[in-house]
Amino acid sequence: MGMSISESGLDADDFAETHEINVTPFIDVILVLLIIFMVAAPLSTVDLPIDLPTSAAAAQKKPDKPTYVSMRPDQSVAIGETSIGRGDLIRSLDAADPNRDRVIFVRADRMVHYGELMELLEELRSGGYARVKLVAVEAAGQSRPATGR
Repeated sequence: MGMSISESGLDADDFAETHEINVTPFIDVILVLLIIFMVAAPLSTVDLPIDLPTSAAAAQKKPDKPTYVSMRPDQSVAIGETSIGRGDLIRSLDAADPNRDRVIFVRADRMVHYGELMELLEELRSGGYARVKLVAVEAAGQSRPATGR
C-alpha cells in the first residue's frame, strides 16, 4: 500500500514526527502503586484492639520489622496478632526470631494492672530479652511534659 503525498494534497509536514512524551502510562503506573500502598499500609501494623495510654515523650523511629508483644485487659498475651499462652511467650519469640538482641515492643491496655505488666516484663527479662520498649499513644497537642506550674 503506497501513498503519494503530492497527489493527495497533503504536505510532508503533516506526517512529521511529534517529539512529545506520552505520560498516560506513567500516570497509570503511579495510580496503581498508590492503590497498592493504600491497601498494604494498614496490613503492616498490629491491629489488636488495645486502649493504649498516652505519653508526651517524643516519638522514636520504628524498626523495619518490629516485634510487638501485646497484653489485653484480660491479661491474655499476643505476639503481633497471634494469641499465645502466657507460658509460651519466650518459646514463641524464639521460634519467630532467635535473635535476643532485638527490641521487643510491649503494648499493654490501660486497664492492665501494673503488677501484671511487671510480671510480663520480668518474664521477658528472664528469657533473655533485655531490650524492651513500652508503646503508648502520643498525647495530642503536647510536645513535652507539663511542669505543674
